[in-house]
Amino acid sequence: MVEIAGSNIRKPYVAGTFYPEAADALRTAVTGYLDGAAPGDPSAAVPKAIIAPHAGYVYSGAVAASAYNRLVPGAKTITRVVLAGPSHRVPFRGIAVPSVDTFESPLGPVAIDREAVGKIAGLPFVVEMDEAHAMEHSLEVHIPFLQTVLEHFTLVPLVVGDAAPGEVAQVLNALWGGPETVLVISSDLSHYEDYDTAQKMDADTARAIAGLAVNDIAEAGACGRRPIRGLLAVAQRRGMRGTMIDLRNSGDTAGPKDRVVGYGSFVFEEEPALSDASRAALLDVAREAITGGLGENQEPQISVSGYADDLLAPRATFVTLNKSGKLRGCIGSLVARQSLVVDVAHNAFRAAFKDPRFPPVSAEELTKMTAAISVLSPATEMVFNSEASLLAMLRPGVDGVILAEGERRGTFLPDVWETLPNPVDFLNRLKGKAGLPGDFWSETLKAWRYTTETFSEPVNHGQP
Repeated sequence: MVEIAGSNIRKPYVAGTFYPEAADALRTAVTGYLDGAAPGDPSAAVPKAIIAPHAGYVYSGAVAASAYNRLVPGAKTITRVVLAGPSHRVPFRGIAVPSVDTFESPLGPVAIDREAVGKIAGLPFVVEMDEAHAMEHSLEVHIPFLQTVLEHFTLVPLVVGDAAPGEVAQVLNALWGGPETVLVISSDLSHYEDYDTAQKMDADTARAIAGLAVNDIAEAGACGRRPIRGLLAVAQRRGMRGTMIDLRNSGDTAGPKDRVVGYGSFVFEEEPALSDASRAALLDVAREAITGGLGENQEPQISVSGYADDLLAPRATFVTLNKSGKLRGCIGSLVARQSLVVDVAHNAFRAAFKDPRFPPVSAEELTKMTAAISVLSPATEMVFNSEASLLAMLRPGVDGVILAEGERRGTFLPDVWETLPNPVDFLNRLKGKAGLPGDFWSETLKAWRYTTETFSEPVNHGQP
């Protein structure tokens, strides 16, 4: 057993078995995996969190590299890594932090962020336990990847024992920070199934992870299910988007196919908020589309030249018109097919003049009318096996929901929760909007969730 109590360094335990022990060979191996994986877009937003596997590099290194490549654009920005993985050797209750100040790999030392550890030390389920870290590979195997991808960082190492999703989520929230902090969750997927069984199990787990379905990670689906569930709980509350990057097993990489271990890589991103200037520009666009359409039967054309980059990216939007506090029109799109600025202009015109529930807006109404723009996050499919599990996943006041059964489809924006705060009532009314009975249930029913960034202004704002 490796002893770290009494010293100030946690020495490598699986160097030479899970990955090369010599620094040059290790650096060459990690760089090779990163070069062989799909590169990250240097202009894309850096993920706030990733999930990556922790098996020997020959088996899972390529899959892990596909997630780590997404951190490359943040090489200078990311200066703190919160690394959480499951305990394989020491059973205990809670989440274990070490007493040492340094974790070491063949590529060199990494300082522990003792100030960050101090932020969570007072939580009743956080324990200082060096023995949980001494022989644990689920954290160690990630350190050489982090040392290769990032320029300089401190580490917050967390070995997760028997801990509830809410407890893990509480720790992650306390350590969330800003763009300087990234969360890395360590987990393999299915263990020692035949190839076909593993593929099915891993696909189910991957859908649950990407769908932020906390309760649908089966016990046999991932050895790191506890830290994964904690991350998903946080991601739900924060309206994040989960995306699968790679999904393979040891039968695809370096092993036989009779007994395989599954590996997946995932990234989690926060939707950046629009600037005040971009919000104002979109409200101007909506106003011009409405006033320009008065007396005309044709949608005004908009030139996109001169707009900021965040307004030119494809986004889905809804535009809602209210007159004297009552709905006067609402039209939108659920899929991002055109630039944000064009989508707002299109939906503002249609909300004013093409909503079949209302007559076209008149000039006299504009002084009493408010336009609200809702910019949608990409919709994420929800994974559930019963109406009860779907209801348990809904987040009142946060989720916009799309419900579909065959060709029948309906959606409620998050602001509908203001009038239907009970999830049962919300879901039943949404079924009705989709043309389904309130008590309808089918195993083929599908649902997606999204969040919105909503802002509003009187249509005649700034007008004489």
